[in-house]
Amino acid sequence: MSTPLDPLAIRRISASPSPNPSIRNGNVPAVAKLVDIGLCIGCKACEVACKEWNDLGVEDTYNFGSYQSHKALTPNTWDLMLFNEVEINGGLQWLIRKDSCLHCDEPGCLLACPAPGAIVQYANGIVDFNQDKCIGCQYCLVGCPFDIPKYDPKSQKVYKCTLCVDRVGAGLEPACAKACPTAAIKFGTKDDMLAEGKASVDRLKQRGFVNATLYDPPGVGGTHMMYVVPHGDRLADYQLPTNPTPRRGGLGVLGAWKWAGAGLLWAGTVGLAVHFIRFRGARIDAIKARERELEEQEGRR
Repeated sequence: MSTPLDPLAIRRISASPSPNPSIRNGNVPAVAKLVDIGLCIGCKACEVACKEWNDLGVEDTYNFGSYQSHKALTPNTWDLMLFNEVEINGGLQWLIRKDSCLHCDEPGCLLACPAPGAIVQYANGIVDFNQDKCIGCQYCLVGCPFDIPKYDPKSQKVYKCTLCVDRVGAGLEPACAKACPTAAIKFGTKDDMLAEGKASVDRLKQRGFVNATLYDPPGVGGTHMMYVVPHGDRLADYQLPTNPTPRRGGLGVLGAWKWAGAGLLWAGTVGLAVHFIRFRGARIDAIKARERELEEQEGRR
């Protein structure tokens, strides 16, 4: 019987993104958070719990014609309830979504980051930022297909939801799940949350939401925060990309230049060697011919 590994063992780190094979093949159950939009009432208790648990600073806000507290996520707001009023079947409906890091299994932020250890993925799937090693390059912002990480110009660091890795590591659920009054946010193993999400989708379809779906996009290897979406045919209205994939951004360009530079270096080395062999042989032949010529002149004397 294999020994269970630590759920917070490092599966991979930025600038060295190949997964640790012992972690991938080890007995480490992946965790996930399930957000059932069909049960969400938009109360923002999760926002408050996130602020309080992570000791995030208070930010000024203003009325911009929405029930949202802020227009978008910020370095001090890692969890935000989005509200979008749309017309469906002749009536107006609020499409509400909890916006936060989805903790992709193939995280674009980690793949794009050039700073070793600034972004880590644990064995249980959680993706975490280590600000002590962050160099402020902001490549992670480009790599994320969900526009989640936010750069703080004051600290010159990037921040996002950690899925309350400190609580999870102690056997607790994330603060947002703990605070949700309608149990719209659930937390457990990825397998259990998949089963719970599929059951919720079936219940929605029985209630007439024929396009209900479970949002767990395969383009990023699946996520460790999934959504039950009542109107799965209107993902854009929930501000969810249809087929997100990791984006390497500037790091991909630098990687291409690195390989191009390496190719040019090898080509130059080979060319120099060929030049040396070719012209060294010709020079030797010329020297030998000159020596023979001098010997003939000496013999005639």
